[in-house]
Amino acid sequence: MIDADVHNEVPNAQALFPYLAEYWIEHITNTLFKGPTEPYYPPDSPVAARPGSRPADKIPPGSSLALIQEQVLDPADVQYAVLNCLYAIDSLHNPDAAVALASAVNDWQIAEWLDKEPRLRGSIVVPSQLPSAAAREIDRVGGHPGFVQVLLPARAQHPYGNRLFHPLWEAITRNDLVAGIHFGGAPGNPPTPSGWPSFFFEEYVGMAQVFASQLTSMVSEGVFDQFPSLRVALLEAGFTWLPAHMWRFDKEWRNLRRLVPWVKRPPSEYIREHVRVTVQPLDAPRDAQSLLQVIDQLGSEDMLLYASDYPHQHAAEPESALLRHLPAPLAQKIRGDNARAWYRL
Repeated sequence: MIDADVHNEVPNAQALFPYLAEYWIEHITNTLFKGPTEPYYPPDSPVAARPGSRPADKIPPGSSLALIQEQVLDPADVQYAVLNCLYAIDSLHNPDAAVALASAVNDWQIAEWLDKEPRLRGSIVVPSQLPSAAAREIDRVGGHPGFVQVLLPARAQHPYGNRLFHPLWEAITRNDLVAGIHFGGAPGNPPTPSGWPSFFFEEYVGMAQVFASQLTSMVSEGVFDQFPSLRVALLEAGFTWLPAHMWRFDKEWRNLRRLVPWVKRPPSEYIREHVRVTVQPLDAPRDAQSLLQVIDQLGSEDMLLYASDYPHQHAAEPESALLRHLPAPLAQKIRGDNARAWYRL
């Protein structure tokens, strides 16, 4: 078993003090900074924490290594778990603070997580709103054997195909890491194409459209042509929307490909080659036959990665709702083999 999406959380700003310069410690102390103010999940929303995942000492769910060992690694005999720390660096408008805090979070991950538990692998936290600075941070820690991924929020100020992000993609491929695009983001613009929603429920349901827009941008603007070894994982994106999106994408490419002559193959081919998707949240039909049809429509058995999304809570668990209904070889690919190949484990 390889779990491609487990969340470790910074318990408080003071936990980063050993990894910050004196200037930033003084700044945080004087301003009473408590961390990014725009978390990707409302702290008390039903999806934010499953029962039993909140540590007794009131620190956030996901901030206890012992609980992750007890509730994630040991029960399922997980060989590796990929950590995704959703410290919302992208919500910080002070660029110097964003750079300093991203570096501190990564040094904290190395010292408090990766060096203490050999089953863990990490995702580099970067100031994604500053692609050149993000590239420098990737080069700074990308050689650490514990890091296998660079974490990027699905929502951004510009779509990721934009040439502004070329330094970021170049650094990710140079360090042979996966680009993990994860649910959420707080760039300051509306989370839906039609403006600001009234409820978190609307934002949560509509996030699949954000993933689709990022994927469309990256293929259409030639990211995979310019960086042919780039590997992308869509984390907490769901996957049942993807076959229909690929059909539409291919159809419109046939009509309009003269507008993007550098896209030399059907978009679905780029997606199957360069993209993997975690199965959680499991937004699939309940009956096994419909589920198999959706997976067949993806056109590849290599695209799906197991993920618990700990400590977040969802209506269905992958093992009971998905994997037990699949043929054993396919289930084993999703449980571990696909992630082992994608993350070079």
